[in-house]
Amino acid sequence: MISDEKLIDLYRQGDKYALDELLLRYKSKVLAIARRFFLSRTETEDLVQEGMCGIYSAINTYTEKNGANFSTYAHTCIRNRIVDVVKREQGNKNFALNNSLPIVEVGEEICSLDESPEEELIKKENSKEFLHKISRYLSSFEFKVIVMYMGGSTMSEIASALEKPVKSVDNALTRSKNKLQKLFK
Repeated sequence: MISDEKLIDLYRQGDKYALDELLLRYKSKVLAIARRFFLSRTETEDLVQEGMCGIYSAINTYTEKNGANFSTYAHTCIRNRIVDVVKREQGNKNFALNNSLPIVEVGEEICSLDESPEEELIKKENSKEFLHKISRYLSSFEFKVIVMYMGGSTMSEIASALEKPVKSVDNALTRSKNKLQKLFK
């Protein structure tokens, strides 16, 4: 497999397929980051689109002089782009982050390489506590849907796995988001 850095070099030399490969590689990371935020007026798809702009920006601005590998740099660019949209959407830079709902960071890369084992354990315990808390406020079906959605599954994948119509999954996701927004206000 060609490294991200090599693909960036190929793209800068005019290989448009290298760009397509990079965008494809990072689409799941963009989805994972975008799904961490529930906002009343901003759809996840809008945040994903902004995140894809963030990865495109990362590809165009990355240099090895940045001091980080491309994956870490890209993660930062994607997250910053999405957070900027969240801030703009709410009108107050701290209000948006305080009122958006961060979702469990299942499978997400840790950007900070100097995180201690104790900090990692605390993060895992907080995730377990969060899941336990939301499980009490959601129906079993809603809980399954939201956990699978946070894990990066598409609506059709969730519907197939739970053997339910896509519309039922979509409705459960909407109900879950509304309940969780009320719970964490």
